[in-house]
Amino acid sequence: MALALVYSRGQAGIAAPEVCVEVHLANGLPSLAIVGLPETAVKESKDRVRAALINCGFDFPTQRITVNLAPADLPKEGGRFDLAIALGILAASQQIPANNLDTFEFLGELSLSGELRPFRGALPAALQCKKSGRTMILPLANGDEAALVQGLEVLPARHLLEVCAHLQNRQPLSAHTVSATSSTPHDTLDYAEVRGQYQAKRAMEVAAAGGHNLLMIGPPGSGKSMLAQRLPTILPLLTEEQALESAAIASISGLPLEASDWRRPPFRAPHHTASAPALVGGGGQPKPGEISLAHNGVLFLDELPEFNRKVLEVLREPLENGHITISRAANHAHFPARFQLIAAMNPCPCGYHGDPSGRCHCTPEQIRRYRERISGPLLDRIDIHIEVLCQTMELLDGNQPPPLASAEMRARVERARKIAFNRHGKLNAHLSVQEIDQFCTADKSAQTLLAQAVESLGLSHRAFHRVLKMARTIADLDQSEKITMPHISEAIGYRKLDRNISPMPATFSHSSP
Repeated sequence: MALALVYSRGQAGIAAPEVCVEVHLANGLPSLAIVGLPETAVKESKDRVRAALINCGFDFPTQRITVNLAPADLPKEGGRFDLAIALGILAASQQIPANNLDTFEFLGELSLSGELRPFRGALPAALQCKKSGRTMILPLANGDEAALVQGLEVLPARHLLEVCAHLQNRQPLSAHTVSATSSTPHDTLDYAEVRGQYQAKRAMEVAAAGGHNLLMIGPPGSGKSMLAQRLPTILPLLTEEQALESAAIASISGLPLEASDWRRPPFRAPHHTASAPALVGGGGQPKPGEISLAHNGVLFLDELPEFNRKVLEVLREPLENGHITISRAANHAHFPARFQLIAAMNPCPCGYHGDPSGRCHCTPEQIRRYRERISGPLLDRIDIHIEVLCQTMELLDGNQPPPLASAEMRARVERARKIAFNRHGKLNAHLSVQEIDQFCTADKSAQTLLAQAVESLGLSHRAFHRVLKMARTIADLDQSEKITMPHISEAIGYRKLDRNISPMPATFSHSSP
């Protein structure tokens, strides 16, 4: 009898728990059994492993082989355990040395010829492997991703024979490194391409500086999508910790990771036909949804009223808490979801309410029903509501001042964020009620104006706190320690849908605001 132990990593949500692959050879009729709660892809690995070992010139033991994937109560899925199982069989049959296997972790799917194929979730596995103090051996295609973890020795390989040669000290594998951590991504979009829209750009700058959610209301062609798509260009690059967390979510979702811009805040724009599981995550083995893929970045929902109302309602909890827990009968998964919501909508079903040409024939009842597709509690969680109006003359007038560029806006955003983090260690949008009382103090005139706004607009407690947080961000952009009346006035002006006025914008503008 012979026994070999090989270490690997499973997947449970965004975590990568350790899996010990135990291979036992015993006398009896030749067979290969895999136990430890394996799913179909894992069970099929016995056929891939057998063919790979034979095609690589190894002897496949004609004994009773038992492979245990411990812990037994953790579901195992995918082909990531193929390499570990193959090496366990070789070590148990004494075809490769087993004395130093405990210093490595092995992950990778095997082809029938023994080539190593990539697997999903290499980055979370690499993060956990670093904590264990072991060296990671995995397919070459996953090398760049795993090497993003600083301080981890990553040894990528193309073939099972290369791994065996390394373990036999015949031809050591070379450590893999990647220099993407210090690279600066190149932006192909810029706010300089958006002519006019000065008020909208200012609102975008405030939203970026404080991490505030924003809703744009305007007719088709007014530039709502252009403004939203360029928001990441004025956001600071992610810290290494944030970038690793966001990249880990993309990794387990099977999304490609571009090493050149891995520190860029993610931008996700799902179609309005997306289902609730697509937005928040789900499945038998829970997978992250769009809100988690937008973690530390931007989630853009265009044509907001066209989304199913029940789908939009699932956003309310993660907007407040910054995470989502998906529960199923068999298991549950916890995913981070601290995203910035940017949404856009038309002023009415046809999109042209208030057009001077009079082409809109939507009745007040139709406009009301259109607005009611978005619930009050969800709107209450969106800090900024602004109009984005058509400004056709801005495209024709050559005497306008140079448009604001993203670099200039990003410099102000970074300065304001630095002020906020030095003061309380987080974005203003994430302040708690106690922190609002402590850090969002306004002078007497500002308090008077805010009291009048609460009374006239009927602001809820949540809206009241959001106005204060926006005013704190505007004051930071002005490098002001105190919140003054102009800061409160501008913040109140961003609460367009709180006003007791006509259902939607009444006019279009053809000049600079």
